[in-house]
Amino acid sequence: MAPKAGARGSIIPVGGGEKKLRDAEILRRFAELCGGASARIVIIPTASQMKETGRRYERAFRELKVGEARSIPLEERADCEDARVLEAIASATGVFMTGGNQLRLSTNLGGTSVCSLLRERNAEGLHVAGTSAGASYLSEHMIAMGDEGPTPRNGMVTLVPGLGLTNRLIIDQHFRQRDRLGRLLAALAYNPIATGIGLDEDTAAFIGPDDTIEVVGSGGLTIVDPSDIEHSAMDSTPKGKPVSLYGIRLHILAHGDRYSMVTKKAESAPERR
Repeated sequence: MAPKAGARGSIIPVGGGEKKLRDAEILRRFAELCGGASARIVIIPTASQMKETGRRYERAFRELKVGEARSIPLEERADCEDARVLEAIASATGVFMTGGNQLRLSTNLGGTSVCSLLRERNAEGLHVAGTSAGASYLSEHMIAMGDEGPTPRNGMVTLVPGLGLTNRLIIDQHFRQRDRLGRLLAALAYNPIATGIGLDEDTAAFIGPDDTIEVVGSGGLTIVDPSDIEHSAMDSTPKGKPVSLYGIRLHILAHGDRYSMVTKKAESAPERR
């Protein structure tokens, strides 16, 4: 589906561990969104230190019969100023960032021409997806690292600037598998202006230009809505101690469910209504 003129492209964070060949529903949905047989997908494997990562996603997208799938390893900041790299992104219909270490993305891409171009193109209609570390990097406020556990504690999470495609979200991934509810709550306790989303593995949030989230995949999506928060004790809690939070709203969404970041309302998948 080609983006409408003037419409922002979709933003698609994936929780990691997505199926790449057989039953590759998330990648198939992304490929179709980017144009199917006419899609031109650029893969950015910067977060990963495994040289095979980019080629593995090239094969996965070619199995889905896209027009073109090209991996561009941006290993140094200088690579992000290369005219050939910028031309490839300028002509792409979709960009996919792989998993690994999100700090490799922020330190190599932050403040470069590639970073600026990704924001500009997404605003014009380019669809941008990221899995695992790539998912965390999509938003303005990025979780760089943190501790496991269900209870928020002062100092259990570190936030740094991300790509900045949206300032409405803080994204975490491998959510249920790595017990990350506490660190997402801690991130929101510092400044409860954004909505938190926690993505299980093999689960994606397809966020359209109207800021409606649709869940695709085999796991769950946890929405943490702090818009009605009554109290956060982050400012007065000693480091390492549990943080009191009152009035947090939490939703668990499954495949096909939707959530509007504008109205703050969830809606069941059509077959369950």
